[in-house]
Amino acid sequence: MSTPVVRSMKWEGGADVEPLLTREWLIANGLGGYASGTVSGVATRRYHGLLVAALPPPHGRTMFLNHLREEVRTAGGGKYLLGGDERVRGQVSLPGASLLEEFRLEDGLPVWRFRLGDAVVEKLVFLVHQKNTVHVLYRLVEGRGPVRIKAWPRVHFRSHDAPVGAASGPYRLTAIDDRYEISGAGSLPSLKLRLLAARSSFTIEPSRERELLYRIEESRGYDSTGEQWSPGFVRFEIESGGEAALVASTEGWDELESVAPAQALAAERERRRRLVELAPAAAREGPAAELVLAADAFLIEPVGRTGGSGARSVIAGYHWFTDWGRDTMISLEGLTLSTGRAREAGKILTTFAHYVRDGLIPNMFPEGQDEGVYHTADATLWFFHAIARYLRASGDRQTLRGLLPTLHFIAGKHLSGTRFGIRVDPADGLLAQGAPGYQLTWMDAKYGDWVVTPRRGKAVEINALWFNALRLLEQWSREDGDAAGASALAGHAERAQASFNRRFWCEERGHLYDVVDQEGGGDDAACRPNQIFAISLDHPVLEKSRWAPVLETVERSLLTPVGLRSLSPGEKDYKPTYHGDLAMRDAAYHQGTVWSWLIGPFVDAWIRCHPDRAAEARQFLRGLAGHLGEACLGSISEIFDAEPPYTPRGCIAQAWGVAETLRAWLATTSSAYGCS
Repeated sequence: MSTPVVRSMKWEGGADVEPLLTREWLIANGLGGYASGTVSGVATRRYHGLLVAALPPPHGRTMFLNHLREEVRTAGGGKYLLGGDERVRGQVSLPGASLLEEFRLEDGLPVWRFRLGDAVVEKLVFLVHQKNTVHVLYRLVEGRGPVRIKAWPRVHFRSHDAPVGAASGPYRLTAIDDRYEISGAGSLPSLKLRLLAARSSFTIEPSRERELLYRIEESRGYDSTGEQWSPGFVRFEIESGGEAALVASTEGWDELESVAPAQALAAERERRRRLVELAPAAAREGPAAELVLAADAFLIEPVGRTGGSGARSVIAGYHWFTDWGRDTMISLEGLTLSTGRAREAGKILTTFAHYVRDGLIPNMFPEGQDEGVYHTADATLWFFHAIARYLRASGDRQTLRGLLPTLHFIAGKHLSGTRFGIRVDPADGLLAQGAPGYQLTWMDAKYGDWVVTPRRGKAVEINALWFNALRLLEQWSREDGDAAGASALAGHAERAQASFNRRFWCEERGHLYDVVDQEGGGDDAACRPNQIFAISLDHPVLEKSRWAPVLETVERSLLTPVGLRSLSPGEKDYKPTYHGDLAMRDAAYHQGTVWSWLIGPFVDAWIRCHPDRAAEARQFLRGLAGHLGEACLGSISEIFDAEPPYTPRGCIAQAWGVAETLRAWLATTSSAYGCS
């Protein structure tokens, strides 16, 4: 059996409890559901809870079990509170801070270790894979028993995106023998509670905890005050060396009672250890092994999705993103191929092929909906990139043959024109895009009617991706025996490449324009990271003589220890920090803010320019490896402030940040890349 992958956060107490409030944890169930919180147990986000269930449309992900308030009495007569709250009026209450000795992740599962006088109690939380079920386990690992635990489950049934001030209840509690169910209004399933412990009981004593403050929601300008309802409390005992479990679920009782908690935990531990063993040897220890486990949280079987048998997808980020086409295709290699899960990659590709409309894959699937929305100019081009990487890893020509008609259809629609002004300009063979009110590239911030970075016209990375897609489809067509089709595609590629190198080079600034032929005329010479894709993709569109100055510009102006800035300092719209309400955040989102995922293409470009020095590129990943010990422990944040100390922002766990960091980490273990 492999050695567990452990990340430990030792805690020696002290007056400064901020680390307990700013370090977070996340586990997921393979359906899109999750559990998440702070190390302290205080909910600082609307998304913090012990069971966010993934339900079929129209519900989507729904908060069911928010919190457990726990009181422990030891055999020596001590009385201790493990958790805490933060109130609108008054200080944050963290009685458990002085009791906590350690928080750790064991193969990605959160474990708290509390010293209660001469007793040590550990608490572990895990979700059952592909079930909306959470287990909270308690163990007396040191000291004399029994210890007596009293726990109040607290709920606020709502969409996980709903404001915390949304109405809570009414609720109905049903108790039959040792089966307890909490039902809310409407068509939501009930929450089942099961207690497996010695000398246990349930006392019905309904109560409401009011004026709970969610500090991160407050800092982001959202509704930040809410309440939670409790049906009463459970009591149970644990003898020395013993354990007890509280199980909460939206599944049926037969499902809930079929497997004991110890068996369920053993199965989940074994599943996670197999994930590490399945990964390449270089990814079975250290930061890479943590990233392999982090990657698992994003790979899902979407509940209620009609995209063919065995539909698979990728959650773009936790907590609030659903599955996005762009993020899925960029992440696919790192999440699946770099972790030994090529079979799932094939299912993801065929799932998205099912949803192609007018030559486009979906930009995203809204929460609780089966049909996607399509306002994206690059997601479909990343689809070609993802297929190429899948073929390189799997050699699966059968899947490629099944996808080829769709790929030719996509190319034809881009040549003739499709939605949102996405079309090849017949004058130069470059791909243009843009429609009023839409943000079609990955720089897609929009506040109300304000599209912050519209980038309408011919964007640099869109055309790098278009050239790459043409070359890939040319190759696949030729291998399929379609010489005429391959020749036509080669002609389009050659024309696009010649126009690209003529139009995108900005001699005055020594780098590539970000957008040419902008809406309203003119070219945008702002220094952005998008130009790196002209070097990093399998088929670089940029002529080789210009690789070095582009790479040097990006390294000098955009590179940070945790990714690339989205805009160079000194540009007029540059924002050094990402903070405040939604309007302020959106104004900074792509105007300097650092994006973790961009480290992947930067490393690709660096290795392509220095093919005999691949291992040296590991230096660019050290900051993100260190980041595994802050924010969401064991995972990679979406974004960071553009200036030191590069504060983590946005989603606490982002698919492409995890994927590209892991992929680049493995790429820097060999010199498999070369100039071409």
